[in-house]
Amino acid sequence: MGDRGLYYDTVPTGIEGLDGIIGGGLIRGRTYLISGETGTAKTLTALTFLVQGALKHGEPGIYISVDETYEQLVEGARRFGWDLEELRSKGLLEVLVPEMDLVERIREKDPTAIAKSLVESIREYVAALNAQRLVIDPIAPLVTLEKDVQVLREYIRVLVMSIEREVGATNIITTEIPSGSGAISRYGVEEFLAAGVFVLGIAKSREGAFKRVMFIRKMRWSPVNPGVYEIEIVPKVGVVVKGPVRESLMPITYLPTL
Repeated sequence: MGDRGLYYDTVPTGIEGLDGIIGGGLIRGRTYLISGETGTAKTLTALTFLVQGALKHGEPGIYISVDETYEQLVEGARRFGWDLEELRSKGLLEVLVPEMDLVERIREKDPTAIAKSLVESIREYVAALNAQRLVIDPIAPLVTLEKDVQVLREYIRVLVMSIEREVGATNIITTEIPSGSGAISRYGVEEFLAAGVFVLGIAKSREGAFKRVMFIRKMRWSPVNPGVYEIEIVPKVGVVVKGPVRESLMPITYLPTL
């Protein structure tokens, strides 16, 4: 494949400092996972992908908010410096909030049927907006009962595979890692479905300074070695990748041994 083919198959993330590290961007039409413990900027990273994708690259996007109401999301983004309602008015963004009884419906009915129904709704919104980007934050409702894990895994599997097959957008899904678990994802299936995995965390330097970091764990079909990079949260801009971590850090949240 020549340079032209590679260019059209790659979607710039819009996250400052990241695209040069991962070979230009994400593979168009594939799904990428952002994981991390609570408070590690998963939502901000995913929103940077959508907001900067719209502002810098003119690609409309859809944000599916599983754990926050529309009002909570819009107000949080406004405090950060992003006017999501203005982007909506320009046809560059749509925010969808699944019904609050999603967890109960997944438990009581066939998870495959629920996932396919959600994909059908997503496909209609994507077509109406001509959306090129899609974020599901998080990929599944946070369920703590052990008996629900297998059900949620099947729901996630069908949801991701159906979106890639039927929707055609470039997708980011998020998942929360339980504190202290050392896992890469919450349900143990998300990382296998994703073409790339970004693990977010917080670490402490020898001098006592806290740093936000991104561990690029996996990038399928890209010549990218796993690595840990310092990131920064910049109001009105989003998450910025500053560069590789070159000092010894003590993980505060899960990271590989540095």
